[in-house]
Amino acid sequence: MSGRRGPCKSFAISVIQIITIICQVLTEEPRFAEPIPNVTVALGRDASLPCVVEHLGTYKVAWIHIDRQMILTIHRHVITRLARFSVSHDNAMTWLLHVSQVQQEDRGYYMCQVNTNPMISQVGYLQVVVPPNILDEESTQSAVAVRENQNISLVCKADGFPAPKIMWRREDGQPISVDRRKKVTVYEGDTLSLQRISRTEMGAYLCIATNAVPPSVSKRIIVDVEFSPMIWVPNQLVGAPAGTDVTVDCHTEAHPRAISYWVYDNVMVLPTRKYAINTEENSYRAHMKLTVRNLQTGDFGNYRCISKNSLGETEGSIRLYEIPMPSTSPKATEMKSNANKESARRANVSRAVQRPEVSAGTERPSVVRAQLDRAPDRDAAHHVYRQPHPHHVSGAKQVHCWRQPFLAIVVLFQMDLIV
Repeated sequence: MSGRRGPCKSFAISVIQIITIICQVLTEEPRFAEPIPNVTVALGRDASLPCVVEHLGTYKVAWIHIDRQMILTIHRHVITRLARFSVSHDNAMTWLLHVSQVQQEDRGYYMCQVNTNPMISQVGYLQVVVPPNILDEESTQSAVAVRENQNISLVCKADGFPAPKIMWRREDGQPISVDRRKKVTVYEGDTLSLQRISRTEMGAYLCIATNAVPPSVSKRIIVDVEFSPMIWVPNQLVGAPAGTDVTVDCHTEAHPRAISYWVYDNVMVLPTRKYAINTEENSYRAHMKLTVRNLQTGDFGNYRCISKNSLGETEGSIRLYEIPMPSTSPKATEMKSNANKESARRANVSRAVQRPEVSAGTERPSVVRAQLDRAPDRDAAHHVYRQPHPHHVSGAKQVHCWRQPFLAIVVLFQMDLIV
């Protein structure tokens, strides 16, 4: 009999163990399977905080915003009146708290709580980041004016989370003068001080706020540096021939923008067929040009360029005078031709003097040479030989320079020899 009861006893023990295990499972206390993560979300976006609970059983899960000491949800029910909060359950172990269109006041610690005895809970943090925003009411207005060599401070305030960093730079890329001692491309700080500002520092300044939360924002501030007009004249004396066109010019600097014009003989010059006026402007600089066409005697004299604004006026003077019309210089080839002609003329004269007569056995050449040698010794009234004239360019013409009486003597002498 005892041998038969052995299997029954073993079966009974197994059933008891199974029941014990089931009871232990059914009676096991809830616990958190994992911590609540810290969540970062940008302003206006949606966020969710998970709470994972094992062995919840008949217990309830609640969400509480610690910073505002406000119960948000209990189990599947939303307690708060803020419609942006809701809760969901995935029919397993995860309870999700949803926050839509997150606001800055939603930032803080959130508690997931289970109503055991004693209560169990865990906490997560919702970080709400805010892109930078420039506060116009606390910043310098978009356009400011200051007199040259005075001081000015530009202020730029911004909020956001994390706190934004403020940087300054010039829109044209030029460096910023800091304390008149150094120049930087970028200046950090919410206040930019410009000491003894000059006209070269005029222009647009950009205040840029950034905190690693896109997008960054900027504000453009126009700084106008005011000063009275200044003029300089590249050429104060200009010469030109009559009948030609001439252009005179002046350079001016002024701010506010100046009124610039030309005056001749105390009368303002206006654009006509006689005068052409052109002004090229660049920021506070201007280049004035006046063209006078077909210069006549009455066009020469003093021309004045005048520039004036609300802070003052100034002028420059240009004297226009007449110069002769340039002549054309002789060509090199013509000069060479004249030289050759002169050389040829001298050679012909020499050949005419030394030319032998018909017969080499007579004294005719000697008689001619004698007459030539004696000719300079006669008195001035009857001299035989003349200095070569520039117009005499041949030996034949040179012979005609002998006076008639001496030609007769030479002929008679020759006839005696023939006889």
